[in-house]
Amino acid sequence: MGIRGLNRLVAENAPKAIRSNEMKSFFGRKIAIDASMCLYQFLIAVRQQDGSSLTNDAGHTTSHLMGFFYRTIRMVGYGIKPCYVFDGKPPVMKGGELEKRLKRRQDAEEKATKAKEAGEAQELQKFQRRTVRVTREQNEEAKHLLRLMGIPYVEAPCEAESQCAELAKAGNVYGAASEDMDTLCYQPTVLLRNVTAAESRKLKIDQYDIKEVLKGFDMTIEEFVDMCILLGCDYCETIRGVGPVTATKLIRKYKSLEKIVDAIKQDPKSKFKVPDNWPYKEARELFLHPEVKPGSEINLKWEEPDVEGLVQFMVKENGFSEQRIRDGAAKLKKALKGGTQGRLDGFFKVSGSVSSGKKRTASDSKDKKKKRKTGRSRR
Repeated sequence: MGIRGLNRLVAENAPKAIRSNEMKSFFGRKIAIDASMCLYQFLIAVRQQDGSSLTNDAGHTTSHLMGFFYRTIRMVGYGIKPCYVFDGKPPVMKGGELEKRLKRRQDAEEKATKAKEAGEAQELQKFQRRTVRVTREQNEEAKHLLRLMGIPYVEAPCEAESQCAELAKAGNVYGAASEDMDTLCYQPTVLLRNVTAAESRKLKIDQYDIKEVLKGFDMTIEEFVDMCILLGCDYCETIRGVGPVTATKLIRKYKSLEKIVDAIKQDPKSKFKVPDNWPYKEARELFLHPEVKPGSEINLKWEEPDVEGLVQFMVKENGFSEQRIRDGAAKLKKALKGGTQGRLDGFFKVSGSVSSGKKRTASDSKDKKKKRKTGRSRR
């Protein structure tokens, strides 16, 4: 679900924190991508003309494999080095949200059945997309495909978004890519949205700088997280009647949820009602101190693709075109080799050594001029 209304709030309060760039501008960048989000996207978006999922001869869904294979190749073709991060065990506090999602999926399944019986093709496709859920088998298939492609992945102990943020904070990657705005609460240096969809939908990649976000709101990270909990997150319900504008005003006035809760409870005329046993402190802890693998313990490696392994898995086991898979693997191999070039801005970051090098070059040229003059006078 993410955080309700956060994208609009950031645009209004911290416009300098957001930049939109074409995919080619991220050449040489390593990016941690929320794989679980990608799985949903690919299962929903990659479909046949009649709206049904792609399947192999055995009837098993292959939409996610097509999505990971071709969109990863496109990214690598732009010089991006992707690293995928898979969800681990969800926090206990997320159980309520997962139950809601299950209920929505069951409702969609019932409506899809009715639409099919009524012969309503458009309605059927709409509700079929809402019934999508990612299986453990599909997760494992995606990981197997990435291993064959030579693309690294990380299995998070808990939430994929928090692990992506940890990789960014630790310097393993440039930024964390996810569509969920709650990723900002985990403090990645940079949040990237539309990464996997940018090329296929001709979108630009939106980049959010967490320092500029906090600066624009004039809040500490603790205050920002409290505001996000007020807006509504996956971990707990919110205070009824508190919308985005009110949430921002309350945090700026009281600075913490504790003080907001006390103020509401002490005011008999307050129009707001705090939920019973509201676990906002636990939610805050999950955002500020998530369970992650330390970035210092993770070593990301991009390797040459296993072409014959890809042919075996994608062609012989899942029915894809052999020529297309071989062509894709060739592009991937070439792009991964070319992607070792790095970025110019990364080169010029070492300002001390570069500037001193320029000084030495200048002085060397002066010495050479003197030597040439001395040589001419002697002649």
